[in-house]
Order: sequence, then structure tokens, then C-alpha cells
Amino acid sequence: MFLKNAWYVAALAEDIGRDLHAVKMLNEDIVLYRKSDGQIAALEDACPHRKLPLSMGRLKGDTVECGYHGLVFDCSGACVHSPGMARPSAAAVVRSYACVERYGFVWVWMGDAALADPANMVTVDHWGDPQWGMNRGDAMTVHCNYLYLTDNLLDPTHVSWVHQSSFGNADIVGVPLQIDMGDHSVTVSRWMRNVEVAPFYAKFVRFEGRCDRKQQYEVRFPSQATIRAIFKPAGQGAETAPFHEDVFLMDSYNFLTPVDDSTTRYFWFQMRNFSPDDEQVSSQFSADVRDAFAEDRAVLEAVQAGMARSPSKLNLPLDAGPLRFRRKLQQLIDAEQTHQAAVPGSQATPVKGAEALL
Repeated sequence: MFLKNAWYVAALAEDIGRDLHAVKMLNEDIVLYRKSDGQIAALEDACPHRKLPLSMGRLKGDTVECGYHGLVFDCSGACVHSPGMARPSAAAVVRSYACVERYGFVWVWMGDAALADPANMVTVDHWGDPQWGMNRGDAMTVHCNYLYLTDNLLDPTHVSWVHQSSFGNADIVGVPLQIDMGDHSVTVSRWMRNVEVAPFYAKFVRFEGRCDRKQQYEVRFPSQATIRAIFKPAGQGAETAPFHEDVFLMDSYNFLTPVDDSTTRYFWFQMRNFSPDDEQVSSQFSADVRDAFAEDRAVLEAVQAGMARSPSKLNLPLDAGPLRFRRKLQQLIDAEQTHQAAVPGSQATPVKGAEALL
């Protein structure tokens, strides 16, 4: 049920150094390490001899030595030394993964390495712009299937109930949603006119009184979300003139990495159009976002447990965006599986339909 030919965040870049770092992604065990030149290597975390995790071994230069019988693998996955043998067995090989360090994360391409193209990675607007501030998030483990998270990130309405003390407030309930299908993403958005500024944002907006507010939730396939928040003085909210001098802009970048069918790693950061060098503002942003995401986590972990016990097929109009996303993602997964099945020597993994979780 995972799209393999895609970039996924494996770890915070700061967490990968000159040691062996184990991660699990899409039900695959991977070991990451930083080579002597600073580049990241990613290998299958299992020695082909007796399947001891290579992460339990040793980093020797830029190679990994298995901690059981001393087989040594280079960053391409080839065995370059097998103690007691003149030449390593041809079967002594582990899979290597294409990886890239960008935006403070280590990204791993989980499919065919020949298709891995960094040019197809998500673009972060204003990255490195000295006029924009940034607050760096954490890596959070959520015990639910990643599709419940993509549902949540395509649902602007949930903030009125889940985030009443932060992102939501009562007078935005019932505002209609606009849904846009693209080749690479689904976007759900709405303008809310003449409403109160929600508590999270009230600390930072640079005008007094009520506002025109836009929520724009975009999720790229398979699991990367950009949430844009726009606040302008009431009566000035229009697409044609978004940059009023007092406009508040925040872009929240959210990257979901499935660990397995019921666990997801959640990485994030936010970009803002004010206070670029104010560490106190960045710290406040990070703390408040962390608290709000903890509210999401509590709800979605309960959803995972409830749906596992007694699945529901009830859908509401607000589910239109998430359902379109799931259907398109399933088409992409099916097409990928069909292609793999047609390639000699490959074995397609049976796919559990995305909608089976509903």
C-alpha cells in the first residue's frame, strides 16, 4: 500500500553522523551513515549471511563491517571483504538506496534507484530568503497509518474541533471548501471573511480586529503536505492582492514517512514572512505547533484504534478532498505494482487498497 518510487524523509540531517543509524521506512530496514566526505549512504540493514542488522556492526572508513562474521560492505552494497575467503560470494550483496540531504533532512528514494531524480523533490518557497523566518520542527512518531494523516492534512474543517485553542475558532465553521486536483497533488482551500483571528495566530498578526483568512492545504503524492495560512485585515482578502503590508503568511511543510501499516514518522518546519532573525518568535512557533500536532496525534491514534476494531464506511462532504487523494494515490500504486510485475525477475507485493482503511 506504499508508493515506492518517491522521496521520503528518513531522518533529520543533524542526526546522521559517523556512526550507524537504523531507520525503518515502508516496512524496510535501512542503515544510514555519513561518509568521510560528508555525503550520506543508505544500505539495507541486514547482512545477507544471517540477516544480522548491519547497524549492529561497525563503521570502518566508508564501509560497514557486519558484527557477526565480519563481512564488509561498501556504500554501493557490494561485499568488499569476507574473512577467510579469497573472494566474497556473488550472493554477498545488500541493497543500496539513493539519498539526498536537503532542507535539513535526509531523503531516501525507496523505489528503483535509476528513477531517483532530486529535481522532482518538493520545492520550499523562500528557503534561504533573508526576509523570511523559519522554525525547525521535530520528528514525531504517530501510531496510525499515514493515510489517516493525509486525510487530516486535506481537511481544513477539523481545526474548529481539534484545535479550538490554537488554529481554530467558532466563526469559521461551515465555510465551503474548494477542491483542486493536480497531476501531483490535491489541494483543499477556503477563504473565510470577517472572522476572528484564531488564538495561535493572534500573537503574531500585525493588525488589529477581525480578518479575512485563507486556509490552503495541499498534499503531494504520496505524503508531503504544504499548508499555507494567509491573514489580512477584514475586507482585504483577495487572491489578486495577497501582499497587503500587514499580511501574515505562514507556510507549514509537513513530511510523512510510513514506518509500517500502523506507524508514521512526521517531520515538519514552518516558514513565515516576518521576524526572520527573532529566535524568541521561532521558539514560540515551534512550541505552539508541537502542542497543536500533539492534539492531532491523540485524535488520529484513537481513529486508528477505532477503525481497526470496527471500520466505518460513513463519509461526509468534508471528506471529498481526502477521498480524491486516496483514489489517485491508489491508481499510482496499482500502476507501479503492475509495472513491477511485468519486469522479469521482479515480484510485485500485494497491495492493500487505500480505501480499505475507511
